[in-house]
Amino acid sequence: MKKSACIETLFTELPWNERFKAAKEAGFDYIEFWSWTDKDLDEIKKLATEAGIGISGFNGDADYSLVDPTHKEKYLNFLQQSIETAKKIGAESVTIHSNALGDGGIVVNHYTELSDTVKLCSMYDMLKDVAVMAEESGITCNLEGLNITTDHVGNFLKNTEMAAEMIRLINSPKLKILYDVYHMQLNEGSICDTLTKYVDTIGHIHIADAPGRHEPGTGEINYPNVIKHLRKLGYKEKIGCELFPAEGTEKATKAIMAIF
Repeated sequence: MKKSACIETLFTELPWNERFKAAKEAGFDYIEFWSWTDKDLDEIKKLATEAGIGISGFNGDADYSLVDPTHKEKYLNFLQQSIETAKKIGAESVTIHSNALGDGGIVVNHYTELSDTVKLCSMYDMLKDVAVMAEESGITCNLEGLNITTDHVGNFLKNTEMAAEMIRLINSPKLKILYDVYHMQLNEGSICDTLTKYVDTIGHIHIADAPGRHEPGTGEINYPNVIKHLRKLGYKEKIGCELFPAEGTEKATKAIMAIF
């Protein structure tokens, strides 16, 4: 398992251009971030190369939603741009969601006028095309469910089962789940049982403790046992640390490294 630091939430005490080196020195193998349209891509590639750290990925869907059938052309066009960006900077994946997210991760449109059937069929239809794009490019697309209790009220994709069943039906090596332990603890619990059922569909994992979304040891999740269980399952993909330090990045990083 390789460790990835989200430098939108970790190392924020430092200027952006110093976070890459700091993440490497702290023991991370990769960095990841959120949006790409507001960043200097050449700088990101240069900073990662100089620091000797990989780029795991970033969000690939921005203003468009998988659950909205009228968004299909716009969604896929923007995702193609995101994939080209990933190739440009050497990132290995992009993250996708059921609903467009605004500032602070607010779900832009809850689509209450659409039935769950329409939303699910729209997602499945678009994800089949996403899988083709991912395979042709070599860039993995990771589908992430979000919690609907605290941070992303109104998000459609809220459980692992729905995502996993679609991933298995489409059956592409480049279309996977981003399993966020924090989000799924809030929505469904049963972390280790869920991992056992669906580990074959998971391409990336995010960690943060719950409640609070801080580092391991600040909430109710037994992260040493979760990591031990992932090793038992043979999980070899990335563990992304997308969390907000309770008392600074240095202390949070020590807590992160301790669970491995």
